[in-house]
Amino acid sequence: MTRKENILLLATQASIPMADKVAAELGIVCTPMVRKVFADGEVYQAFPCDVSGRDIIIIAATHDDSGQQELLDLIAGSRYWNANTVNVVIPYLGYSTMERTKPESGEIPKGITRTRQIFRTRPDYVVFIDLHSEAVLHAHAGEIRTRHIWTEEPVIDKIREMGITDYVLVSPDYGFSKRVARLAGKLGCPHTAANKDRYDVDKTIIGQLSSAVKDKTAIICDDMIRTGGSMLHTADRCYEAGAVEVMIMATHLVLAGNARERFREKGIERIIGADTFPGVKSDDLLEVYSVAPLISSELIRSLRIV
Repeated sequence: MTRKENILLLATQASIPMADKVAAELGIVCTPMVRKVFADGEVYQAFPCDVSGRDIIIIAATHDDSGQQELLDLIAGSRYWNANTVNVVIPYLGYSTMERTKPESGEIPKGITRTRQIFRTRPDYVVFIDLHSEAVLHAHAGEIRTRHIWTEEPVIDKIREMGITDYVLVSPDYGFSKRVARLAGKLGCPHTAANKDRYDVDKTIIGQLSSAVKDKTAIICDDMIRTGGSMLHTADRCYEAGAVEVMIMATHLVLAGNARERFREKGIERIIGADTFPGVKSDDLLEVYSVAPLISSELIRSLRIV
């Protein structure tokens, strides 16, 4: 059992808005760290209270290098000051698409190596949301409890809320098609997949799509939108195959560079996704739902919070 009064909920700077939402769901508060920046750029951090014997929960997206380092510091600091347990929630795992390497390429599989850095700071429990690959779950020697949770239920709720009919779910590649098939089964709608091939960094080509989208609304689903290239190519293939409308749904809305403008140019009027990537909010293009209820439910279940 983990008692609420013994929990200390912390967050990295970029993940404070998410941590506040999770705190509200749990009925506790997110405690801000003491943080200062020295003239040379070094960052001073201190816990605002005694953490010895406390059950620490850290909410931290590792969307950039500073987010990764800040998480490592918070875990290591919690251990240094003798926390009872250290539990980490990573809404968005940076470099998660780099979990494999080509033979003789010399590439660094940062999805694995950076997750291994996190595990080496000895957290007790780490939660990930909608991973690109579950390979990263095994980047430790078995001493850490990990959990990968999917956003299926909020996604299903969101699609049903939209009130659209006669739609088909589309995966941009076969690798993600199993999850799309599972979603389609729960929604009672058809699904199909395109054939994606990556030929360079941030560059993909999408092959022909089946006629399952003909005269239907195609909802292209993926785990993330980074530059949007593969989804835009898939949208083209959907229209070529007879789709009457194309919508986009992805968990992690990175939307790097001019991705938003590229979607608008294709006539995409709505992109639906989660608030896992720091700073993402609903606007005239994005319809964002929160994963805070999902995170709080997982923490209550796995930590047996009372």
